[in-house]
Amino acid sequence: MDWIIRGRKELSCSYMEAGAAFLGEDILACIQGGDKPHIGCTVQAVPRPSLTGNGTISATSSILNLTGHKDEALCRRLAEKLCRETGRVVVCTGGFHIDNMKPEQIDEVVKALDGLADEIVSGIAGAGYSPLSTGF
Repeated sequence: MDWIIRGRKELSCSYMEAGAAFLGEDILACIQGGDKPHIGCTVQAVPRPSLTGNGTISATSSILNLTGHKDEALCRRLAEKLCRETGRVVVCTGGFHIDNMKPEQIDEVVKALDGLADEIVSGIAGAGYSPLSTGF
């Protein structure tokens, strides 16, 4: 398996990395960072028609969390964005941990993840992969 794209963002408090690879037509994504990278959560996002009825793609997610871990917010954010943008099933796993994070550090981590997610979506398109026709 080859990683389509891997990226890293330096943060004031640490770093964040994210990457993605294809498993057939599906996508495996991974995030890690902070002082103690780990697997704290796994999210599977499945494309579906948006409940708005406007023809866009949304995602339904299933989550497995390790007890006491808060990594769902990041893994779910990345999995659902990649799922919506590509129309593919996405699994994202990983973890980011820094003790006693301040609200501004949390905001910085989320912004870094959003930037990495945009890079991954661009990398998928740049690798010649187009969004799947979902057949909805």
